[in-house]
Amino acid sequence: MADAFDEYCDLLFKAVLIGDSGVGKSNLLSRFTKDEFRLDSKPTIGVEFAYRNIKVGDKLIKAQIWDTAGQERFRAITSSYYRGALGALLVYDISRRSSYESVRKWLWELKEFGNEDMVVILVGNKCDLDQSREVEKEEGKGFAETEGLCFMETSALQNVNVEDAFLQMITKIHDVTTHKSLEVKANGTATSIPNGKQITVMDEVTATKQSSCCYSSG
Repeated sequence: MADAFDEYCDLLFKAVLIGDSGVGKSNLLSRFTKDEFRLDSKPTIGVEFAYRNIKVGDKLIKAQIWDTAGQERFRAITSSYYRGALGALLVYDISRRSSYESVRKWLWELKEFGNEDMVVILVGNKCDLDQSREVEKEEGKGFAETEGLCFMETSALQNVNVEDAFLQMITKIHDVTTHKSLEVKANGTATSIPNGKQITVMDEVTATKQSSCCYSSG
């Protein structure tokens, strides 16, 4: 999905959405990139992707987000798409415990096929279905803390924390890549990255980067 900003982007970051089928990955992507939600959303066949341009500091970043199919029969196809990915949103459905129990499997796959410095945000989606909740917020948060992940609960339907989850991932990817670049320039000497960079999204909405992981339920 090309757009007029292609030639002006300073950086291209590839990220993936992973998790079981039906957890709402496609609607998270469409909400973030097009501010759309489809009640009749069908299972993704194979892999789809979309773009959105984000300003972090003085850099215009094109975020290329891949939506990988959750059905087991497509796992052989999707595993190759981890290559080159710098970040991932690992999504489960708070109203379907089986999707949460699959998180460990997906995390293992990320570690097996993904970049060792990959930024991973654990996302408990469909927090609008609180009356049908099967996974408590504290359980998801505790698992994320144990695994060193950031955590958010989101609702693509009600547009709760969707923007924040993607922006946090993209900003952290920028920090990691900038830090690596500075380390190389300093001949292996680590250089700290200042906090408080400003994020500006294409529709002129701005947000301030958090200095630590955000554990939010909306």
